[in-house]
Amino acid sequence: MPENLNLLRAFGGCFFIFWTAFNTALVDVVGSEQQIPLSVVKLWASAFGGEIKSIAAKYSGSQLLQKKYKEYEKDVAIEEIDGLQLVKKLAKNMEEMFHKKSEAVRRLVEAAEDAYLKHEFDADLQYEYFNAVLINERDEEGNYLELGKEFILVPNDHFNNLPVNISLSDVQVPTNMYNKDPAIVNGVYWSESLNKVFVDNFDRDPSLIWQYFGSAKGFFRQYPGIKWEPDENGVIAFDCRNRKWYIQAATSPKDVVILVDVSGSMKGLRLTIAKQTVSSILDTLGDDDFFNIIAYNEELHYVEPCLNGTLVQADRANKEHFREHLDKLFAKGIGMLDIALNEAFNMLSEFNHTGQGSICSQAIMLITDGAVDTYDTIFAKYNWPDRKVRIFTYLIGREAAFADNLKWMACANKGFFTQISTLADVQENVMEYLHVLSRPKVIDQEHDVVWTEAYIDSTLPQAQKLADDQGLVLMTTVAMPVFSKQNETRSKGILLGVVGTDVPVKELLKTIPKYKLGIHGYAFAITNNGYILTHPELRPLYEEGKKRRKPNYSSVDLSEVEWEDRDDVLRNAMVNRKTGKFSMEVKKTVDKGKRVLVMTNDYYYTDIKGTPFSLGVALSRGHGKYFFRGNVTVEEGLHDLEHPDVSLADEWSYCNTDLHPEHRQMTQLEAIKRYLTGKEPLLQCDKELIQEVLFDAVVSAPIEAYWTSLALNKSENSDKGVEVAFLGTRTGLSRINLFVGPEQLTNQDFLTAEDKENIFNADHFPLWYRRAAEQIPGSFVYSIPFSTETANKSNVVTASTAIQLLDDRKSPVVAAVGIQMKLEFFQRKFWTASRQCASLDGRCAISCDDEAINCYLIDNNGFILVSEDYRQTGYFFGEVEGAVMNKLLTMGSFKRFLVEFNLCSWWHSDLTAKAQRLKQTLEPCDTEYPAFVSERTIKETTGNIACDDCFKSFVIQQIPSSNLFMVVVDNECFCDSVPPITMAPIEIRYNESLKCERLKSQKIRRRPESCHGFHPEENARECGGVSGLSAKPPLLLLPLLLAIFSR
Repeated sequence: MPENLNLLRAFGGCFFIFWTAFNTALVDVVGSEQQIPLSVVKLWASAFGGEIKSIAAKYSGSQLLQKKYKEYEKDVAIEEIDGLQLVKKLAKNMEEMFHKKSEAVRRLVEAAEDAYLKHEFDADLQYEYFNAVLINERDEEGNYLELGKEFILVPNDHFNNLPVNISLSDVQVPTNMYNKDPAIVNGVYWSESLNKVFVDNFDRDPSLIWQYFGSAKGFFRQYPGIKWEPDENGVIAFDCRNRKWYIQAATSPKDVVILVDVSGSMKGLRLTIAKQTVSSILDTLGDDDFFNIIAYNEELHYVEPCLNGTLVQADRANKEHFREHLDKLFAKGIGMLDIALNEAFNMLSEFNHTGQGSICSQAIMLITDGAVDTYDTIFAKYNWPDRKVRIFTYLIGREAAFADNLKWMACANKGFFTQISTLADVQENVMEYLHVLSRPKVIDQEHDVVWTEAYIDSTLPQAQKLADDQGLVLMTTVAMPVFSKQNETRSKGILLGVVGTDVPVKELLKTIPKYKLGIHGYAFAITNNGYILTHPELRPLYEEGKKRRKPNYSSVDLSEVEWEDRDDVLRNAMVNRKTGKFSMEVKKTVDKGKRVLVMTNDYYYTDIKGTPFSLGVALSRGHGKYFFRGNVTVEEGLHDLEHPDVSLADEWSYCNTDLHPEHRQMTQLEAIKRYLTGKEPLLQCDKELIQEVLFDAVVSAPIEAYWTSLALNKSENSDKGVEVAFLGTRTGLSRINLFVGPEQLTNQDFLTAEDKENIFNADHFPLWYRRAAEQIPGSFVYSIPFSTETANKSNVVTASTAIQLLDDRKSPVVAAVGIQMKLEFFQRKFWTASRQCASLDGRCAISCDDEAINCYLIDNNGFILVSEDYRQTGYFFGEVEGAVMNKLLTMGSFKRFLVEFNLCSWWHSDLTAKAQRLKQTLEPCDTEYPAFVSERTIKETTGNIACDDCFKSFVIQQIPSSNLFMVVVDNECFCDSVPPITMAPIEIRYNESLKCERLKSQKIRRRPESCHGFHPEENARECGGVSGLSAKPPLLLLPLLLAIFSR
């Protein structure tokens, strides 16, 4: 028992020591918490919140504007937007616009075919035409060069102020072709008749831009005429026959297997030419085509082993992936062509039976330096007598020993033979197969209208000459093939070329009334392959301060931007041309991708008849589903539109100023005034939109006098901290008032055309408007504008608030107002508030001046507006106080979102402050881009963080009537073991099997409706410089004849 007692005493002593130590630690922690009393922080937050809201409300005039709209409350009608009705109406408008473009192209087709029919080829024809490279060029003696006569060029605002000739077209001939080749001279001569139609089309539809004819002979006639400049090497590589619009119009969809000989004899230059030939063939394949590449010697080598035995869609990403693998090919061994042909035929047959692919034309492209046999037994087994698979043979090198066998293979299988001796020969020879594939379409005389997805053709001079952002115009092209109608050559199916016209995406946006879609709403369109034609997320991307686009902007799938739709429900319904509705929660990034808005969107969609496109409209739930109509007299509205501070959204279409040349110089505001006063009866305007503009002008007019009185009162704003007040309404009307001289503005670009995110654009409301709409009514949203230049720190703070008509969620947001103030002024107000205390003697127990604490002001996305270290302004809070941010996330005060999901190397986003360098590899990966949003219900929080040898305490307190938080952090405990939390993207890379599955997976697509793979009357004897088949050994002649005459 005594032993037990001693043990108990010993335990009790230890316990007492432990308890004392524990209590001491607890006191330390509590003491640490008491260093940051919540009541004091709340006092600071309240003082700052009251002061800054008072300034924002006073200088913005928000209460006055809210009162004015309230006065009109009884005179307005609120309507819920019928999304389905709206999308159908927009689709109808687009259908009519597209129809006008296709009719212009059809007139060009008819004129071209009639001109060719009347023309007789003259091998000795001499004709001086306007060569686009040589025009206005003189020799050393001052005389115009041959084919370079004087060609009048005048800058034209409809063509981006480029010098053009709107009376004439001119002709571009690729550098590798002879300007005076008889075939080109004859083609240029008969196609001169298109000039009249070009001009007539432009008169009928002044919204048309570039019209052109791409000849099968290689020349390119473009209207209006423009001068082309060679590159630094004196070369113009542009060949119209290699453009997507030409290939789509000339041929039907196709499945292609490319066989490349990699036997020992192909070493050196031959293999280099072979790889370039494959690459050129890939250039001719489009989104409606499917392909695979097999290299062969005594064995088969799939260029992408993962895709053994199948074909993949020829989109840009897949083609680039295969191009990279071509570099890994090397020559050795013996060429066993029979194995390769068997594999290719089997693959095409099996793939065709799956119902995937083009289900139209099929072809095998054979690239080799020779064939020892004609392999007619293989063709007899798989391809004769129907010859559904065409064989195109490319003989590499100057040797002609095996040419006859390759010629025979092509001719016996409705294909074409060419010999490629040098790299310079590649492109011209590859093009030949397109004209063979076009034969059935030509014989059918089917002028299928084709539309491309959105792209930027930077090879054209009009794109190259414009260095600014507006120059690289995102566009779609409508094109049609031009055929020979001469009866004697009908069975040969002679394609003369393709005519087309470009339709800028901005033209499509003009048919979409942004004011009907609400603040966050937008319209978008996709192709039959699910690729985007127009979408507000298809925009310039930022990388290290430089704008960067996805190459050509082509082949961007809807799932890349509407990424929350993981199961492609919306995408697939639109691809299948359905009409319907779909809803989902979305996280939309704004402000160069650094912020996120979380909302629920309702999507409405339908097809655009007469095109391969489908149209969608997204409306955000809540205020985005409602529209209201106000009513004032024209006289009242016109009077208030005259105010000098009024401007309208330049990219919105209040009136169509493109229809008549005399209207093109007008601003939208001028056009409205002239329309309402009857001075321009020819102007076509949106009456409903103009009525609402007049209403907004009248209601918001008193704010001008209010701002003026503030500006005139010298005692107000004496330190000129507030620089600008601004207002925007749902109709795109803006008012701006400067409280300082223009030269004194800290941010010179704010609310100018250079500051695209903060003005009304064709596809979005200003950033300050969009963010204010998601704030609690009556509160202001404050932010520091982000710069893409890391060195260019922002020196201003923007504050804005939304004006609602009613006090409920169904109320439309009718306007937003705000101010921009100096950052130094804003921060001074914060530091003044943080020195207040409740003690009677005025001696504060704690202050932000104390070394023991750090004080921050952060916004609802976690970005620092105020810090004791000025250099931290604009940084993400987690980078500075990683331990505290981590605790806030754990406690639920902030939420972390995944805001983008994509194939990282196919789309380079601007969602990180330190954007990554452009990757050259195309390794599939998903990328997580984190964004952070505060939890609205949490007003204040205290916390402790266990660090290595101390506890770090902090207090976070919401600033009333704002999106801001004051964060006070213990500065005496360092948590170096907790890493910073950054917004850097995280790439998730896959192992080889997963990469393979992703390559094999194909999204739902809809095939083009027309297919012209074969025609019984096709004359297949013209198959590559072969007048007959006498080279064929007699013993093999019988199956050949069988093949020819049973077609």
